[in-house]
Amino acid sequence: MALTLAEAEKLSNDVLLQGVIETIIKSKPLLELLPFIPIQGNGLTYNQENVAATAGFFAVGATWTESTPTFTQQTAKLVICGGDADVDNFLARTRSNIQDLEAAVIQLKAKAVADKLEDTYLNGDTGVDANSFNGLKTLVTGGQIVSMGTNGASLSLAKLDELIDTVLGGKPELIILSKRSRRGLQALFRAAGSGVLPIERTEFGNFIELYNGVPVVTTDYQSDSETQGTSTDCSTIYAFQMGEGAYAGLSSAATPSIIELERVGSLETKDATRTRVKAYVSAALFNTKKAAKLIGVRP
Repeated sequence: MALTLAEAEKLSNDVLLQGVIETIIKSKPLLELLPFIPIQGNGLTYNQENVAATAGFFAVGATWTESTPTFTQQTAKLVICGGDADVDNFLARTRSNIQDLEAAVIQLKAKAVADKLEDTYLNGDTGVDANSFNGLKTLVTGGQIVSMGTNGASLSLAKLDELIDTVLGGKPELIILSKRSRRGLQALFRAAGSGVLPIERTEFGNFIELYNGVPVVTTDYQSDSETQGTSTDCSTIYAFQMGEGAYAGLSSAATPSIIELERVGSLETKDATRTRVKAYVSAALFNTKKAAKLIGVRP
C-alpha cells in the first residue's frame, strides 16, 4: 500500500522527525502529494505496461485473433539520499535559550534533502549520476511526449488539454511546471475570461491551484532554458497519475516514515554532535501511458 509523507508522519512517535517531515511537506508540494510504495529488499523488479490488450467482435465460426499486452521488465533500485547535520555543543548549550539550535540545523538539512529529492523525482538520470534514480524527464518517452512545435511556442490551453488527454486511463492527478509556465497559464486563464485558477487546500494547509480539476504545482527545478530546435528558452510541463500502476516513489519497508533520523552522536575530531538525515528511495513508472510531458514551452 502506497503512503504519502503526510501519512508516514503519523507513524512516527519522534517529535523531531515529525517536525522534519512537516518541514519537507510544507516546502515541497510534489513530495507532499507523491505516494511512496514500501518495498522489501534493495530494489523492485516490475513489468512496465507499454501496449494494452485489445478485443473485438467475431462472426460465428470466425478465426479469433490473439492479443496480449506488451511489457518491458524494469528494475528500480533503492538509493541513498541524505546528509549530516553537525551541531556545535558549545553553541547548543550557550544559545539554547534563544532557540533549539539542534532542531533548526536538522530542519535545514532536511530541507536540503527535500530539494535534492524533488529535483531527482523530476530530472533524475542515472546516466548522469549513477548513484541516483531516473525521474520523469527520463522515464517519459515516445508517444507520451507532446511538443509545442519544432522550435517551441508559447503555451496554449489547447496544448495543455492535449497533454492531459495524452495521459490514458483517467485524468492526471498532478501537473507540475515551472513558475514561469504557471504565470503563462494564469495569463491564458484570465484572457479566456475565467479569472484565476481555482484553489484548494491540502491536508497540511498548502494552497494548490487546479486546472480542469487537476492540481497544478510549481517546482524550482524545472528549467526555463531548455533547447528546442533553435530556441534556448523552453520549458517542460508534466502531467501524470500517481500511485501503484502509475508513477510512484519507492521507499524501504524497514523505514515506515520514509525519512529517517540517525543520531550518530559525539564526534571525535570536534566538539559537536552529528545527526544523519537520510532516505532510502527510488521511483517507478509502472505504466508508460500514465504520464506525459509537454516540451518546448516558451515564454
